[in-house]
Amino acid sequence: MALNLNTTPLGDTQNPDGFAQKFYFAAWRWHFYAGIFVIPFLIILAVTGLMMMFITQFDGRDGEKIAVPRGEVALPISEQAYLATQSAPGTIVEWIGPKSDTLATVFRIKTEDGQKMVALDPYTGAVTETWDRRAGWYDLADNIHSTLLIGDTGDRLLEIAAGLSLVLVFTGLYLWWPRGNAMVAFVPNLRAQGRAFWKSLHAVTGFWMSGLLVVFLISGLAWAGVWGGMIVQPWSSFPAEKWDNVPLSDDVHASMNHGAQNDVPWALEQTPMPASGSNSGAIGVPQGQPVNIDTVAALGVSLGMDGRFRVAYPNGKGGVWTLNRDSMSSDSDEPTTDRTVHVDQYTGKILADVHYADYSVMGKAMALGIPFHMGLMGTWNFVLNTLFCLSVIFICVSGIVMWVKRRPSRAGRLAAPPLPADLPFWKSAVLVGLFTSMAFPLVGLTLLVVLAFDFLILGNIPAMKRALS
Repeated sequence: MALNLNTTPLGDTQNPDGFAQKFYFAAWRWHFYAGIFVIPFLIILAVTGLMMMFITQFDGRDGEKIAVPRGEVALPISEQAYLATQSAPGTIVEWIGPKSDTLATVFRIKTEDGQKMVALDPYTGAVTETWDRRAGWYDLADNIHSTLLIGDTGDRLLEIAAGLSLVLVFTGLYLWWPRGNAMVAFVPNLRAQGRAFWKSLHAVTGFWMSGLLVVFLISGLAWAGVWGGMIVQPWSSFPAEKWDNVPLSDDVHASMNHGAQNDVPWALEQTPMPASGSNSGAIGVPQGQPVNIDTVAALGVSLGMDGRFRVAYPNGKGGVWTLNRDSMSSDSDEPTTDRTVHVDQYTGKILADVHYADYSVMGKAMALGIPFHMGLMGTWNFVLNTLFCLSVIFICVSGIVMWVKRRPSRAGRLAAPPLPADLPFWKSAVLVGLFTSMAFPLVGLTLLVVLAFDFLILGNIPAMKRALS
């Protein structure tokens, strides 16, 4: 539940003396202040999320929707690669296979002007489209969605906003909890008028979307730099030690990402890459055959990677061929079929083969959660996420409307919910803040700062207390 700036407890709102009322006003006050910070971010995330889903659904991100006439026999991939570099001279980084025989093949090429994407007809070799990778409307929305276009600072602000949104959900559910007519809590009261009407819509919509919002917030936090990158992801990453007697590179899988974009599974990002140049590994490319894009792609097909999958070319002398089928990249709409295979560039042996089943519990949750978060698990997922994003926007707007209607006209103050006198729960609030600091460091730190500000500053500076109350 995103924001409830207009919740009124049972009883006399001017004299919050009862035990339950004091707790209610305390929850309302936290809900109000957290909402002030969170509303702009939630609207930005919902709008950019809608943009990305619609672009992916109808246009695609990496050329996966470019249609071509069905032909008889596709050209060898190596020949397609040669023709692609004639259109965009440079070094091929990745081949992306088509999902069906009526779609284009796509190559990612590193050029002097940056990374280019080249789509061509696999039957004739004719180039159908060339564009800069990650430079379109989707990528602008993605960069805003992940960093607000201000790098790590934006990432940290969004992490705080996501954590405070969890505070909104739990305090909102407490404020929503039926205290009279239970049916009104589940169905909006359309007969109500004015502030009561908006309150009913806000509360009921917030209740029905609260569970889904928690899923989105947790999956989003797992991508964040502190809670995700420094705490959860390290202990949830796939352990490279499971690869017996395989030499490891100094690079981790995240080195395969392009800029700020995530191109490899979450559970593998911090796992070291295997290295080519040894006799380790299982039989992959049949002995006697050259190890090139044709034989490596054929290996992927033989391993069951039917339809769309990707092959990343070796990077440097110790680099490996990497075959990847990842629902996060729109390769499929079934996350449990995700698979990453590394092949020695010299011997063609399989150095590592990681399935969904090999991930940790958190890795599996993220393998499911990320494509769900992105609306990539089928039409039902796209429709559900669209309705969810629209609900988030409505919750934010309705919260603002309720605050405007509740705030006294021409009042030169914020009109926040009153701080209960002699609140008996302040020690518990400090403990909650400390616990949250350990679980979500940036969020917990923010809560402690706000708690200290509320009790130490507002309680002792009358002018500021009047302005913010």
